Amino acid sequence: MTDSAAGSDIVPSQPAAIAAVRVTKRFPGVLAADRVDFHVEHGEVHTLLGENGAGKSTVAAMLCGLYQPDDGHIELNGARVDLRSPREGLAHGIGMVHQHFRLVDRFTVAENVILGDPHQAHVLNPREIESRVAEIGDRFGLPIDPRATTSDLTVGQRQRVEIVKVLYRGADVLLLDEPTAVLTPHEVDALFETVSAITAEGKAVVFISHKLGEVMAVSDRVTVMRAGAVTGEVATADTDQRHLAELMVGRPVEAATRRGSNPTEAALVATDLTVVADGQNVVDNVSLTVKHGEVLGIAGVAGNGQRPLARALAGTTSVDSGTVVICGSDVTGKGPRAARGAGLAFVPEDRLGTGLVPGLSLTDNMLLTRPRSFFVDRKAGRTEAEAAIESYEIKTPGTEVTAAVLSGGNSQKVLLARELANVGEPGGPRVVIVSSPTRGLDIGAAEFVRGLLHDAREAGAAVLIISEDLDEVRSLSDRVAVLYRGRVALEGNTDELEIDTIGLAMAGVDEGEAPR
Repeated sequence: MTDSAAGSDIVPSQPAAIAAVRVTKRFPGVLAADRVDFHVEHGEVHTLLGENGAGKSTVAAMLCGLYQPDDGHIELNGARVDLRSPREGLAHGIGMVHQHFRLVDRFTVAENVILGDPHQAHVLNPREIESRVAEIGDRFGLPIDPRATTSDLTVGQRQRVEIVKVLYRGADVLLLDEPTAVLTPHEVDALFETVSAITAEGKAVVFISHKLGEVMAVSDRVTVMRAGAVTGEVATADTDQRHLAELMVGRPVEAATRRGSNPTEAALVATDLTVVADGQNVVDNVSLTVKHGEVLGIAGVAGNGQRPLARALAGTTSVDSGTVVICGSDVTGKGPRAARGAGLAFVPEDRLGTGLVPGLSLTDNMLLTRPRSFFVDRKAGRTEAEAAIESYEIKTPGTEVTAAVLSGGNSQKVLLARELANVGEPGGPRVVIVSSPTRGLDIGAAEFVRGLLHDAREAGAAVLIISEDLDEVRSLSDRVAVLYRGRVALEGNTDELEIDTIGLAMAGVDEGEAPR
C-alpha cells in the first residue's frame, strides 16, 4: 500500500469543500450523531474513523442528502445547503459510493453509469457515452471496459463502475463508505492510487473506515468518532495507529501478534472435500489440516467458498465427496451432533438462524449445543448466561430477553461465549471453527475475542479462523490458506508469506503474473 497520504497540496485558506456544522441526528432510542463538526478541504482525503455504530455512516449520509440533520447544517464551499435526497446531493456535486454496490447485473458498464442521470440526453449516443466512461476511467486509474456486462465483472471492477458513475456526473466531493471491505490487497493499492488522482484535481474525498493501517496510508486528516460523538481530529502525519485506536475505544489497546509453538498432532483433517451447489463445486477438492495448539487462517474475498467450507467441516451441510475427521473420528455426513460429539465448537458467519435462535432467550440459546438429557437444566443455563453477560460485557437487560433484540456485536459475544466455554478442559471443545470472529465488535471487544482464541490455542485446541479481513487473519494465524473459487490457492506459514503473495492468490493470480 502507499506509504504517503494522498492529496498533500491542501489550500486551507479556501472555504471547506464540504462541512457538517454541529449536526445532530436522532433515531428512536439512539443518538446517532451528537453535535458533530466535520469538514473536508479541497484536494484532501479526510477519514471518518470509528467502529460499527460510532456514527460515521450517519454523518456521511447527512453529507450526501440521504439523511437530514435534526440540528445543525451542511455547508458546501462555505455556503449552507439543505439536501433533501442523494439526487440533490449529486446535483450539488456530492457523490457517495456505498459499501454494497447498486448496479444492474444485466446492464453494461456504460448503461449502469448513465442509469438515473437526470441530465442525460433523451436520444442517447452509445459510442459517445462509452468513450467518456473510458476516458474517466483512464484519467483516474479506473480501467474498465464500458461495453462489459456488469455480471461478468469482479468485485473490484464493480467498485470501479460505482466510482466512475459519480465522477461521470461531475462530483467534486466523493464519500467512500468502507471501500476496501471486499478488495484484495492489490485492489486496495489500486484504489488508493485512484484516490490520489482524484484529490490531485482538487476534489475532496471522505474515506469512511475502521481499518487503522489503511487510514494511515490514504488519509491527510482523521476525525475519530465514538458513540455518535467526535473524540478527536488529527493529521495523519502527527499520529499513529495506537493513538487512533485509543481515540476509538477510550483506552490503550493491545495489538501484539501472538504466535503458537510447534504443534505436531492433527486435530482437524479434511481430505479432498467437495461441496456442490447449483451445479458448481463451491468447495472444490479441498484438503487441509489443523493441529492441536495451532491457528489456521482461511483468507479470501467473499464468495470464494468460505461459508460452505465452514458448514461442511461443521456437519451442517452435506459433503459430495471427501472426508472430515475430527480428533480421530470420521464425522463425514453424520451431521453437526456427531461433529460436536467429536470435540467441535462452531461459530458460524450468520449469527441469527444458524448460530442463535432469534426467538429464544439467552438462557435457552446457551443450552442449545449442550449435551441433551431428559431434563433441561435451565438453572445451569441461566448461570452460564449471567457469567457470559458479565465477562463478555454483553449489553442486555437480562438473561431472559430474546436473541432477536440484541445488536450484531452482542449476538456475536453470546455465540462466542457459548462455543468457547470450557475449551481445553476435559470434555470441552478441542477443535474451534470461527467465521468472522470480530465482525461488528469494537476494538476493545475484538481485542478480548482475539485473546480468547489465543487462550484456546494455548489450551491445546486446534483453531480454524475464516475471515475476509486479511489483517485479522495474518495477526491471529500461525498458518494461512487462501481460498479462490472454492480451491486452496495458497498455503504456508504466516511469517513466511508476503502480503503481496497472499493478495495475488486471493485474486486468482499466480506469483509472477500481472494482476487481472
